[in-house]
Formats: sequence, structure tokens, C-alpha cells
Amino acid sequence: MIYDIRHLTTYEYASSVAFSHCALRLLPIAGPGQRVIETSIEIAPRPVEMAERTCFFGNRVTSITIESPHRVLTIDTRSTVDVQRAPPPNALATPPWGAVRDEACAIDSLDSLSPAHFVHASRLVPDCSAAAEYAQRSFAASGPILAAAIDLMRRIRDDFRYDPKATLVSTPLSEVFEKRRGVCQDFAHVMIAGLRALGFPAAYISGYLRTNPPAGSPRLAGADASHAWVSLWCGKNVGWVGLDPTNAMLIGDDHIVLARGRDYADISPVSGIILSSGDQAVDVKVDVIARV
Repeated sequence: MIYDIRHLTTYEYASSVAFSHCALRLLPIAGPGQRVIETSIEIAPRPVEMAERTCFFGNRVTSITIESPHRVLTIDTRSTVDVQRAPPPNALATPPWGAVRDEACAIDSLDSLSPAHFVHASRLVPDCSAAAEYAQRSFAASGPILAAAIDLMRRIRDDFRYDPKATLVSTPLSEVFEKRRGVCQDFAHVMIAGLRALGFPAAYISGYLRTNPPAGSPRLAGADASHAWVSLWCGKNVGWVGLDPTNAMLIGDDHIVLARGRDYADISPVSGIILSSGDQAVDVKVDVIARV
């Protein structure tokens, strides 16, 4: 399936911004089952410097510097991506989770795709005893790792309520777990915390999910949204498998990968510094259109 994606971000500032330097992670990456055909970024006001690099985890990072005073910043990203993923593995045929944990402990590689980077606590996914106890119930008896992870994923979908007003990016994981409310970012962090607490490598994935309007209703421009899910390492022979706890589903051709990291802090779409004072408001509109 080929997708045309538009991700439009608009910042409005209470006072003029004299200078800004930002890192953008808004260009999809290539990987198993995903081919990037074309990408572009248009920014207003125009940056005096703009350069792309690849970070340690393989994400595309665009650095920009703006020196023109401005009250509004727009970042218009467009991408065309071909997604043709292999079917997910049979969950019951994956290795026992105890064997996968032993494999993870024995890893001696530190390259960018090594599971070793994704098994320990990170900035936004610290050690959380509540998440560990919650996850343990899905791994109570020895069995296939993916089957147990799917059980955990489904429990999060059932026990946590999607509520975009309940949390902020800065809301601690412990508070998310206590409220049992949040958004896809929060659900991914909760699942990652539980998996890592049990010794399983788990990565945070940002991207897009194709959504379809109800029958008879038109697709609304800008009605889609960015998304987040989990990638679990299921041992050397199986590798990484994507799970979406927000929707209780394994990753397929409807998911488009943007970036991967240990948690949201590694792949924030826009980060940096500005010289200004006062508040700012941000508006994000996303369109994910499948070519017929």
C-alpha cells in the first residue's frame, strides 16, 4: 500500500521570536516492509540553515536555524511511503519468554539495533513497580513471549481509557498508571515499562495509523493524527514485533513508521530552543491518504 502523508505543524507565539534552533524528526525512515519514496519539508519563515543527519537509532533528523523575527512558525512535511509488511509471526510459535529473557541478558552487541539499548529504564520510562506488577500477570506462567505480550497489550486497551485531556507530554508514568487514562504515547510507555521490568527489550515507535471515516461520511482534512506503539524483541530468530496497545492490534500495513527510540524523548517531532517570552500554542494536522 502506498500512502501520501501530510503533517502540518503550526506554532503561534505570544511575542515575537528573535531566534530559534530546532531538531525535526518528521521524515519517515526505511525499514523492513517500508520503503520511503519521497519526502519534503517546507518551513516558514525560511531557515538560514537547514541540514539533515541520521541519529544513532537510524532516525532522520532535520536541523534548522531561523533568525528572522516571527510570531508564527509553520512546518509542512509531506511524504510518500510504500508499506508492504510480512504477516506477523504466529504468537504461539514464538520462543518461551524465559528463553528470550536469557537471550537478552547475553547480548554483547551495542550497535544501533541491538536490543541492549531497549531493556533498561530511560528518561520517560523509569522503573515503575506498579507497571511491573501489572505486566507480571500476563507472564505468570511459562509460555510463548508474543502470546504473553498480546495478552498484556489487550489488558492495557481494556483497562486504560483514551483521554487526550488527561495527560501532557510531561506527565510522569506513575501518574498515568494511577489515572488509567491518557493517549497513545502514554499507553506505549506503560507497556514498555512493564516489559522492561521483566527483562524484555522494548522500543518506542512513532508514526502514523491510517484511519477510515464511517461509511457514508467524507474524510475530513487534517483529521488523522500521529501515533505511537511498541516494538518488542522476541529473540534472535523472530526479531522485533510491533504491538499497538491503544488499539490492541499487531502492526500491519496500516501503520507507517516515522522514528524509533527508547521513549518519546528520543523521537520528539520538534525540539529545540527559541529566544522569546510568553506562551505558545501548537496546532497539528495530519492526513494519511492511501492511493487507490
